[in-house]
Amino acid sequence: MPAATILSIHAQRPLLCGYYGEHNLGDDALLAVLLQQLPPTIRPLVTAHDQALVRSRFAVETVDRRRLAAVLGALAGCDALVLGGGSLLQDSTSFRSLVYYALLIVSARLRGRPVLLWGQGLGPLRRRRSRWLVRALLPLVSGSSWRDPASAALAARLGGRGAVGSDPVWGFPAVPWRGAGGPIVVCWRPLPRFQPEHWRPYLQALAQLAEAADRPVLWLAFHADQDGPLLDALQADGLVEASLRRRSRTERPGDPAEALRRFQGAGLVVAMRLHGLILAALAGSPCAALSYDPKVAAAAAAIGCPCHDLEVPPPADLADRWRAVLDRPPSAERMAAQRNGIEPHRHLLNSWLG
Repeated sequence: MPAATILSIHAQRPLLCGYYGEHNLGDDALLAVLLQQLPPTIRPLVTAHDQALVRSRFAVETVDRRRLAAVLGALAGCDALVLGGGSLLQDSTSFRSLVYYALLIVSARLRGRPVLLWGQGLGPLRRRRSRWLVRALLPLVSGSSWRDPASAALAARLGGRGAVGSDPVWGFPAVPWRGAGGPIVVCWRPLPRFQPEHWRPYLQALAQLAEAADRPVLWLAFHADQDGPLLDALQADGLVEASLRRRSRTERPGDPAEALRRFQGAGLVVAMRLHGLILAALAGSPCAALSYDPKVAAAAAAIGCPCHDLEVPPPADLADRWRAVLDRPPSAERMAAQRNGIEPHRHLLNSWLG
């Protein structure tokens, strides 16, 4: 009997491991889609930091993701390990983060448990030891699905395989756009490499657009802890023009569905956050992107929206480029293609856990 068939009979309690309960709406959206894709008989255990929030929102059992010993102990009572969405095998957060997931993968395989990489991005892997470690880990993985071709190509170079799909958040329920004439929504995040002066041209372009189009500006905190203070911090640095400050307010959505509703009423969303960009597109909103990471640029290209790479100075006509897409939703055909692209992730779960 094939291994996948055996596991489909016995794998009823997987450990879902991800960056859940960290007050990041993108990771909450990933978990929502992952739970929706699981076969109905599955009773998952979920790693989470804010366990009370995750338990109340998703009606699942949890374990503290920041306590490795607790997670390893929980894994002993589970029959599969699923690394669910995002880019977990990377070293941009830290090498210690990569070691954390490596220990889980090795522990699962030593116990004879299957390991699934569901809707994963791979990298960046900036250190030689990181690439060595991932090269050693990928052959231990039972099944994989990748969220973009670049991740799949890197996995192949390091000895891994797997199907390629779109980001799993494209499986979050879409809503019709109602934002003609609506506010400009910015989904921006702090960037450690950005000095205060780096923000000035983007804030000036935002002020110009808001003034010319006579629109309010909603600063949507996609990560409540990181993004919420951003407007006030920029104001304290003297970077926010008075006209922009008068038009601006910060909002912290409680969950991805609330963020989706804000995007639904937007005349334009200018996003740095990857999953902010995807949820804006799912709301049918006109979009523009500011890319701090190739994953954002790749998503913008898939949507067909303008994108500026934050590694280079912005063009002088940035406000005009944003104005060109104001109140002009993205292509429905492109959206449909991205939504159809989540099927490899569903197939992976059904093959091993169904």
